[in-house]
Amino acid sequence: MGLSARIKTVEPIQVAWQRDDPPGRRSAIVRITTEDGVVGYGEASPMQGGLHSLGIIERDLTPGLIGADPFDQAVLHDRLYHRNIKLGPEGALTGALAAVDIALWDIKGKLLGLPVYKLLGGAWRTEIPFYASIGGNAARTVDETVRVVESRWKAETPAAIKIRRDGDRSRLDLDIPGDLAKARAVRALVGDDYPLAFDANNGYSVGGAIRVGRALEELGYIWFEEPVQHYDVRGMGEVAQRLDITVSAAEQTYTQQALVDMIRAGVRMVQPDIVKMGGITGLMQCAAVCYAHGVELVPHQTQPTIAHAANLHVLATLMHLTKPAEYADPSGRMDPGFPVAPRPENGRFTVSDRPGLGIEVDEAELSSRL
Repeated sequence: MGLSARIKTVEPIQVAWQRDDPPGRRSAIVRITTEDGVVGYGEASPMQGGLHSLGIIERDLTPGLIGADPFDQAVLHDRLYHRNIKLGPEGALTGALAAVDIALWDIKGKLLGLPVYKLLGGAWRTEIPFYASIGGNAARTVDETVRVVESRWKAETPAAIKIRRDGDRSRLDLDIPGDLAKARAVRALVGDDYPLAFDANNGYSVGGAIRVGRALEELGYIWFEEPVQHYDVRGMGEVAQRLDITVSAAEQTYTQQALVDMIRAGVRMVQPDIVKMGGITGLMQCAAVCYAHGVELVPHQTQPTIAHAANLHVLATLMHLTKPAEYADPSGRMDPGFPVAPRPENGRFTVSDRPGLGIEVDEAELSSRL
């Protein structure tokens, strides 16, 4: 097989894994095929089902991809980004570019017969511990929160646990006493030395965040995620600088320039997401930014198949990997479409050494769920 195979087709697809899946439960996927029949898969952010990103791929990116060489992936990334810059450089555009970028890396690995991490410079590790990311706790009682945490703690043996509020972001400081009661109860469950994190999901004012953060410090939590609204960069920096607990942010940051702004504000642990930050190329650029600024890179990641595999390949290449990988609320609903994809075992994921991303896609199953 020649290495100069050009891109023949680009297919943006939205997958509903169950018949009545609301938009937020659907996946936004792109399938890119070369003239030689090599297929690469990528994934965009699933916000609102990813329809905005899929539309950008179909209307605005595909004309610049057909006939292109997938090995020109970095040139294509920058060309398509700047050609469509007036769509707004953040959000749907970078999500669309993420899906395309991941698919092109998948193709390059398959053409060369190498896993993506080899193309990125090699792996410091191929087994990566994960933390259990447990959402939906704003709506739970203290006892319900403890039961959910205990179930995943025992079933998955994660290296750490993060409890997420997932509350109404338009109602700040809604139930600080209740949030702290849940944080205390989870600490009592797992013991004093077990690593815990708390994700506020942008739920507090600056003052409320400082109050919660100080309580988390006393409870021995190791990081406090997105305490204030993500767009309030100065507020996020103020909270980070006034607390001893590590404050993390940037899950909803889409460009390297915005990432630098967050770091300069005082945030010392950043969490860009591969399906929002321009894919593998974007996340590797974030790694360079973080290394230059001396901050921790702990990517956010909630998609269990294509994006998760891509994220693991990047994490494998990071010399300073200070925290486990994120493993969000598990669900087997996507398993029929991906018979070979990252699966947790004994608190760890193993990075595939198969060509490309190392996943296997049941295309017939995928097509049946469109």
